[in-house]
Amino acid sequence: MSPSDAARKSKILIVEDEAIVACELQARIAAFGHEVAGVAGSAEQALALAAQNPPDLVIMDIHLRGAMDGIQVAERLLGAEGPAVIFLTAHSNQEMLQRAKATEPFAYLLKPYQDNELRIAIELAIYRQAMERERAELTRQLQQALAEIKTLRGLIPICAWCRKLRSDDGFWLGVEAYLQTQMDASCTHSICPECYQKQLAMAQGPPQKEPGAA
Repeated sequence: MSPSDAARKSKILIVEDEAIVACELQARIAAFGHEVAGVAGSAEQALALAAQNPPDLVIMDIHLRGAMDGIQVAERLLGAEGPAVIFLTAHSNQEMLQRAKATEPFAYLLKPYQDNELRIAIELAIYRQAMERERAELTRQLQQALAEIKTLRGLIPICAWCRKLRSDDGFWLGVEAYLQTQMDASCTHSICPECYQKQLAMAQGPPQKEPGAA
């Protein structure tokens, strides 16, 4: 899924312990064209819903019922495959802001907020998250490719008589077997033009002398 596709329609988890505010958020998210993955009123419920139906984005109230607050929930959700997080709060004290910053949220909105502020924050957060996931996937593919393709360095010991090659663990292998230990590939067989001409000449035999030739 491209970043533009992700930004058009994404799954959003609402974590808000005030029922009226949660309902308003649901209506706004639906109006923005996104899917509500669930509504949680506590940290424990939020973590359970995120595990059952992983969202692309979490809109998180910081103050929640129970022992954990929204910042602690965000810390639990951190990771390369974790959702983007937008914090909503009516409080902006410095200590809370510093704790929130440590979780690297995609936005931090103060209540009350305008619809347009929320919409822009959602679209930017989803877009950035999709870009980061795409970048992480490309990095994973590159690392996998580098792991599968072993670069041959230095001198490769080759037997001067049978032309076998010595592997890193000391075994003498034919060219095909050696290549298969160095890369995730299988060898196919063909014949080069030079060898084809040699084989053709051998099959035809030595040239016949014309009658009467000395």
